[in-house]
Amino acid sequence: MAEHRISRRTKTHKGGFISFGTAPDIDCIVRSLSATGACIEVKNATGIPDAFMLLIKPERLRRSCKVAWREGGKIGVSFG
Repeated sequence: MAEHRISRRTKTHKGGFISFGTAPDIDCIVRSLSATGACIEVKNATGIPDAFMLLIKPERLRRSCKVAWREGGKIGVSFG
């Protein structure tokens, strides 16, 4: 598979939340992270929109995300 990322991702296992609209926050795990995007894992990806806010717990980092791909419970996002 061809690599299309701008910056290299680092594997991680950090807790986080997905936030959008007035819906309750959705727990997630950040599986990989770079300056330009991340791979996150959720129990159920149903209803998660193509754009949302991601809060990475340990650093209290907040990023605006756009979905690049989806595969089961994993979602690849770009920041911006």
